[in-house]
Amino acid sequence: MTLVDQAARVGQAPPKVAFLNNPKVRGIFWQALLLVFVVFIVWGAASNAYENLRAQNIASGFGFLDNQANFALSQSLIPYTETNSYGRAFIVGLLNTLLVAIIGIAAASVIGFFVGLARLAKNVLVRQLATWYVEFIRNVPLVLQLVFWYTAVLQPLPNPRDSIALFGGEVFLNNRGVVMPKPIFADAAIWLVAAFAAALVIGFIVKRWSAQRQAATGQTFPVGWTTLGLLIALPTIAFYALGQPISFEHPQLGRFNLSGGLRIIPEFVALLLGLVLYTAAFIGEIVRAGIQAVHRGQTEAASALGLRSGHTTRFVVIPQALRVIIPPLTSQFLNLTKNSTLAVAIGYPDLFLVTNTINNQTGQAIETVGMIMATYLFLSLLTSGFMNWYNQRVALVER
Repeated sequence: MTLVDQAARVGQAPPKVAFLNNPKVRGIFWQALLLVFVVFIVWGAASNAYENLRAQNIASGFGFLDNQANFALSQSLIPYTETNSYGRAFIVGLLNTLLVAIIGIAAASVIGFFVGLARLAKNVLVRQLATWYVEFIRNVPLVLQLVFWYTAVLQPLPNPRDSIALFGGEVFLNNRGVVMPKPIFADAAIWLVAAFAAALVIGFIVKRWSAQRQAATGQTFPVGWTTLGLLIALPTIAFYALGQPISFEHPQLGRFNLSGGLRIIPEFVALLLGLVLYTAAFIGEIVRAGIQAVHRGQTEAASALGLRSGHTTRFVVIPQALRVIIPPLTSQFLNLTKNSTLAVAIGYPDLFLVTNTINNQTGQAIETVGMIMATYLFLSLLTSGFMNWYNQRVALVER
């Protein structure tokens, strides 16, 4: 029993606690001291950097972003030429990174999910193939895999005039990349996006209605098939009702080169293959561990109720495994986005390569490095925030 409790029992005033013995006071004191230390370090570093820049006659600030870039980029999702500014080049690099990250995360998630299921398959051949894939890919450095895909797989392909024709001559493969039909959008194509968004909204409404109906009557409704039908039917109806606002420019194989179509550069293909296959191996292990974390009694109970193996995996095992899968899965999504900086090894114009080129030309090291750090920090916080929100949605709520 403390002195305060003893004093309270005998009706005396509790003894005064020494100022520095108060836990709250000590906490505030040490936090304030740490804050002063951090401010001192930052101020010293900033002052030192300012003096060094002034001694070398290097102007600080971000005014250099308005200057002409004078370098070309092999891939750009928006119009870009050498006469554009450094700021526009930075946006081009950012969009290239986002393209790789979004496609890579989606593809790695799908492949990793099936690899995780294959690691637990009853078929010995499927299980061993998945195991060999995971063990080999995870233990080879990612940068070596990128170089392998670029130099050993894509570069030895034939020249454009000897391109490999695929899908009846609609797609051509050569050492300059993949050439496929290029979509051309008319003004009315925006309504196709509206039709797709309407299908998603209707699917969400149907899902809410189905949940209320099942809670009230116990009857289920095929929400998945209904939403899929809406996603296909509504854009298709809008496509023909608007007079087919999307056409395609098909590539033509000439005597020496290809003309027309959409060309995907080999650097992008190599980077995407390397990131997807590498990350999918880790995701596969995460999925396998999440499924094995579900107690075996759950599957036995589902079997006792007469559920088939596929329904047991879909409705019983996976929903419970997501609670274990999502936290480490978030780390893999973040790693894929940050690992895209290895594109510098194969020359893909991502954010890091473009910003590094800007730094080499302008000498604005502090500003360019700060831009890279701030951009990747924002992308990481955005990804982790979304995944944390989704993790709360799938978590079991105790009653």
